[in-house]
Amino acid sequence: MQNYAEAVKDFVEKHATGFTVAFVAGASVLALRRWMAGPACRSKVRLDGKTVLITGANTGIGKETALDMARRGARVILACRDMTRARIAADDIRQQSGNGNVVVKKLDLASLQSVRDLAKDVQENEQRLDILINNAGIMMCPKWKTDDGFEMQFGVNHLGHFLLTNCLLDLLKKSTPSRIVIVSSLAHERGRIHFDDINLDKDYKPEKSYRQSKLANVLFCRELAARLEGTGVTVYSLHPGVIRTELGRHLFPTLALWKRIIAMPFMMLIKSPWEGAQTTIHCAVNESLADVSGLYYSDCAPKTAAPQALDDAAAKKLWNLSASMVGLA
Repeated sequence: MQNYAEAVKDFVEKHATGFTVAFVAGASVLALRRWMAGPACRSKVRLDGKTVLITGANTGIGKETALDMARRGARVILACRDMTRARIAADDIRQQSGNGNVVVKKLDLASLQSVRDLAKDVQENEQRLDILINNAGIMMCPKWKTDDGFEMQFGVNHLGHFLLTNCLLDLLKKSTPSRIVIVSSLAHERGRIHFDDINLDKDYKPEKSYRQSKLANVLFCRELAARLEGTGVTVYSLHPGVIRTELGRHLFPTLALWKRIIAMPFMMLIKSPWEGAQTTIHCAVNESLADVSGLYYSDCAPKTAAPQALDDAAAKKLWNLSASMVGLA
């Protein structure tokens, strides 16, 4: 036994540098992972008697957000395209939260008729709507079109939510104080609204379209907040972080093999869906935000959006164009 201990001691002494490097590297990775995770929402506020509607809530950060809202006692509406997966998610949320007041409603954001049908359902069957969370999205897909002929990413990420929000404004105003939370992305910083080619028919690139749609989210938040000033309805946009979800399902297969190999270890460092949902939850429930509206958030704190996202003239122009596209007066 003594010989074994001496052998181990001798081995450690000979490889002290290697052990030090390994320890420092491991500690650095853990520190990076913790930093990437970001802070958690610390609010303990209850939502008993309140109603929350979340789009795209059957998976990823949408499902984690729905679970959190259910645990706070809210009536939670999962507005989803895939009803089978939505029902499975709802069952899981009921079981985990102990809240049976979790319902599923059909919503296909690529169809303006589906958006109107959901809005009518909610208006006719819900007494109130306290929190609307525009979470659903599509990222880096090929050049697809919505049912109404719009470019898919702009149509789903912006236009569908633009129409849904406007259709539900009366119920939100009736339920004040109420909130609208719009999930955008850091990608908005490299975006531009192509007013002369909004559907990108002349030059479609998946990343170009995604950035445009995410910039549209922030501009929508800004203009909506201005229009709702004094009504008791507040609006927030946010970057949830880089997250391990299905959102990147169209992007990953298009990458070169070597890029995928490099990306795989990085995937272990990025946020989990629970971590990615924290800023959404913060904007939805944190008491300190009650009198704040129109700002952009990241990691549960206000951040300065890109200069093009602070352009009030562009926000108004986008609003008018969007209203025309979806048929709002």
